Amino acid sequence: MEKNEILKTLKEEKIDYLQMQFIDIFGICKHVEVPKTQFEKAVNGDVMFDGSSIDGFTRIEESDMLLIPDYKTFRIFPWEDESGKVARLICDVHNPDGTPFKGCPRFILKQVVKEAEKLGYYMVVGPEAEFFLFYRNGEGEPTLKTHDKAGYFDMAPQDLGSLTRRDIVKALEKLEFEVEAAHHEVADGQHEIDFKYDDVISTADNVITFKLVVKKIASKHGLHATFMPKPVFGINGSGMHCHQSLFDKNGNNLFHDPKDSIGLSKLMRQYIAGILKHAKGMCAITNPLVNSYKRLVPGYEAPINLAWSEKNRSPLIRIPASRGKGTRMELRMPDPTCNPYLSFAVMLKSGLDGIKNKMTPPDPVDKNVFTMSEREKRRYRIDALPPNLRESLHFLKKDDLLTETLGDHIFNHFYNSKVLEWNNYISRVHSWEHDRYFELY
Repeated sequence: MEKNEILKTLKEEKIDYLQMQFIDIFGICKHVEVPKTQFEKAVNGDVMFDGSSIDGFTRIEESDMLLIPDYKTFRIFPWEDESGKVARLICDVHNPDGTPFKGCPRFILKQVVKEAEKLGYYMVVGPEAEFFLFYRNGEGEPTLKTHDKAGYFDMAPQDLGSLTRRDIVKALEKLEFEVEAAHHEVADGQHEIDFKYDDVISTADNVITFKLVVKKIASKHGLHATFMPKPVFGINGSGMHCHQSLFDKNGNNLFHDPKDSIGLSKLMRQYIAGILKHAKGMCAITNPLVNSYKRLVPGYEAPINLAWSEKNRSPLIRIPASRGKGTRMELRMPDPTCNPYLSFAVMLKSGLDGIKNKMTPPDPVDKNVFTMSEREKRRYRIDALPPNLRESLHFLKKDDLLTETLGDHIFNHFYNSKVLEWNNYISRVHSWEHDRYFELY
């Protein structure tokens, strides 16, 4: 839509408020909401906000920031309350002089996309973001009690979870998502809703919108939705597997080669090699919480092994069976708490590094890595992801390609904040320690 079309639609649909959304460096969606008297000013990109109030943005002495809307992200929310109808625009954050703000995650992704396009590559991504639904107590606070005892693809009787999932799908479709599938996942109360792949920037926008919709609809049903990677000990955690391909400007899938024995192009293998090379540092971005690494442990189908395969799901990278336009690689380590803009940026940049330097990946591993001994893994030269946030930050800091991709502003703020988060975590006394030591010693 063009600017005038948006203003016309806002009037015709009797929209009461317009949310100007933007994303902070930790992937949290923020917004400035304006009433109808300010719609034209907002659509013109003249709304300013205090960037010093957003963690990781600007200092108090340079706080004014501009919100520049991306018109193609205009949507009307498919719900209404007593305050009226609400629409939204996703925005890029700019400096007061109109230049892009280097602390804006959307800007970082756009820079890498431009680099890829100069080489003739167009990235598409299809994420699979899992989430849990939990009951709320009488005071409306979230509990750890789930609504079901179902498993993977189970057809349980109609319950609050399945009804909520259907309403989420309906809301997403009204927001122009093409939902491909929705199903129960492995753990009790765990769900997955898959939407069609798109260009990488649109997909990052969709991930943010998807999470907002899931939480909004769950709340309407009296449930709490969480994308926390490992909310409950002893069961599977939630990931966000990312299917990705490179296309050319004519829509040809550059990962496919019909002459290859398994249908994969040399360029795809180089891309995989780049991902594997940078995976340890990338992990700090794609798995950014202390809790992320409670999911990335052996025994729960966790993709901790730095290998790839076209036949099984135990390595970090899986090649789904589809060929032709559907040829793609699935990166299995990310979780849904990641900032999708930064995560897709470091994925694409790592893949491009593999292509530019003509890297060769190790041979695919077609055995079940989960059941291998450590000796077998050494024989196959299979390394592992970092076991915790602190070590992943160490690898991120050492990876010049990734730190340059993020830029000094975002890297420094992200790194320093996450180091503080880790230090805060390890200084706390946890219930496990009481259970283990309190009476014994």
